[in-house]
Amino acid sequence: MRQAHLYACLRLFYQQKKEETILRKVMIQLGNRVSRRAFQIRQALTNRSGEGFVDTAIKILMAVVIGALVLAGLYALFDETVLPTLTRRVQEMFNYAG
Repeated sequence: MRQAHLYACLRLFYQQKKEETILRKVMIQLGNRVSRRAFQIRQALTNRSGEGFVDTAIKILMAVVIGALVLAGLYALFDETVLPTLTRRVQEMFNYAG
């Protein structure tokens, strides 16, 4: 009876050690996962690779607006100054009576 009690105590002791070892491994794995996730979050927060999208959009918008202003200015210049003068000169060139 005493020997059976000793075996039962030893089996309980080894079972507890095994559970402690499993628990220790689980805690280490959990700590590794938390550390890895914290590193990924830190990297995502310090990453500045998407910063250029806004700059590029502003540059494109500025180029479109400046291009439209240049075209409007050229249209106004040709409509008021160049075309009437050009029309008059062409008419003078083909006016043989004059």
